[in-house]
Amino acid sequence: MKRRQSREMALQVLFQMMLSGTDRKTAWEAVNEQDLPEDPFVDRLLDGISGHEKEIDQWIGRHLVNWSFDRIGNIDKAILRLAVCELLYFDDVPDTVTISEAVELCRKFSDEKSRKFVNGVLSSITRELLDKAER
Repeated sequence: MKRRQSREMALQVLFQMMLSGTDRKTAWEAVNEQDLPEDPFVDRLLDGISGHEKEIDQWIGRHLVNWSFDRIGNIDKAILRLAVCELLYFDDVPDTVTISEAVELCRKFSDEKSRKFVNGVLSSITRELLDKAER
């Protein structure tokens, strides 16, 4: 599975888990219409989010302008969690690729306002990470 497909699958699984409160296996089965084998990148993303959800949400919350975390729609929240997980814990994925892929997920699963919102939040997080790395 290509990484773009893996991100889409991870998003759908995460979204299913968020909405229904179901476990990963059940969510995977619910969204895996093509009966695809489990994917290491999907697992890596979902493991990263489940292991660091509180920290990921704090990063997102710190970079919201005139917005509260609770007001973010579920699909946008899931996209942000996936992307922030990559930004923080996936050194093998360039930040520009992560942001571009998140915007593509918004294009497919959300709307124009969400694309701008997600891009702005992720760009702000990336700037903070770069500032910290330069120190």
